Amino acid sequence: MCEEFKNGRRDFMKKGAVLLGAGTLMSMVDPAIRSGAWAAGSDAPEKTEVRVGFIPLTDCASVVIASVMGFDKKYGIKIVPSKEASWAGVRDKLTNGELDAAHVLYGLVYGVQMGIGGPKKDMAVLMNLNHNGQAISLSNQLKAKGAVDGASLAALIKKEPREYTFAQTFPTGTHAMWLYYWLGAHGVNPFTEVKNITVPPPQMIANMRVGNMDGFCVGEPWNARAIRDNVGFTAATSQDIWKDHPEKVLGTTAEWVAKHPNTARAMIMAILDASKYIDDMKNRSGVAKIIAEKSYVNTDFDSIEDRMMGQYDNGNGKKWQDANYMKFYEEGTVNFPYLSDGMWFLTQHKRWGLLKEDPDYLAVAKKVNQIELYKQAATQTKTPIPKDVMRSSKMIDGTVWDGKNPKAYAAGFKIKA
Repeated sequence: MCEEFKNGRRDFMKKGAVLLGAGTLMSMVDPAIRSGAWAAGSDAPEKTEVRVGFIPLTDCASVVIASVMGFDKKYGIKIVPSKEASWAGVRDKLTNGELDAAHVLYGLVYGVQMGIGGPKKDMAVLMNLNHNGQAISLSNQLKAKGAVDGASLAALIKKEPREYTFAQTFPTGTHAMWLYYWLGAHGVNPFTEVKNITVPPPQMIANMRVGNMDGFCVGEPWNARAIRDNVGFTAATSQDIWKDHPEKVLGTTAEWVAKHPNTARAMIMAILDASKYIDDMKNRSGVAKIIAEKSYVNTDFDSIEDRMMGQYDNGNGKKWQDANYMKFYEEGTVNFPYLSDGMWFLTQHKRWGLLKEDPDYLAVAKKVNQIELYKQAATQTKTPIPKDVMRSSKMIDGTVWDGKNPKAYAAGFKIKA
């Protein structure tokens, strides 16, 4: 960094002046994008280099591709992907400011917002990163006993009582909620009938290999790897539980957004462009090769590519082309931060006793999900914007979630805390 630029930064901190050098960066940006009058009368990013955390999972792709392929440059920023070891580490680095933003579990953001997933801090969801593409894997030992799906697993648990152990990746996160919902839908209480533990995604395979767990819920490619490494098989995909469910988000703190609204908008725009690129199926093999590298997911290419292309093999004799594979864009329907999506995680936190009282579900979602900022970014990138901030979905157990009566929804499950 040149001395002049450093001095400009010091002047900015002292006087609140515009960051020296931002104008030069923004001169390279599409004039149509610069034309809007943004915060403080300027559309220049307040920070031109942003450190974005990620966990080694297939769905980190849009953050990585935005950086590797230069989609960020168009908007006057440089995204620096930061590989992290665990979701707890991502949480801590987000809340203490070591990371500007992160590829992060939807439910983790809401857990921190409510003070149940770590120290309470106001958080922000800038956009959704993907739908679908997670799974629940069971051990080969369970398969040998005939437990190959939810119903047969439930039957085995009742027939042969012992301490069955299942792993998820963060207590308030998406994988925990898919696992608990799936078990509950098959009549198994995830807190009283089995034991659940927290394990970082890349460590799932090793832990199952040595017998530390009977099953786990995690993102790809670790379910595919369980099959390739002959330690387990896929009992259910997350899209079986909720078709087109929300999964990872671009998350940060509310304080960071307040200080850097233009940078946040630029990040959203860059990642929208990357998401659109990834959803063009002719680009997916190339994307899989990039994210398989040691710097990112650090696994074999085939474990990523097959399921990224929707080509599923459950490791138990079934192969199929899944139309509900991992989506990153799909004309913007993936990326919109629906209020009902955020509210759903709160209903499950209440269902399982993580929240002791019903919050004001809608008010919390309106505070966390940055709808207006997202709409500005979507407009500039010509990304379609849904007409409604709510959406309706049918779950594996037949219940319908539409966000209209969250308190009754949370209380309406037969199996709950």
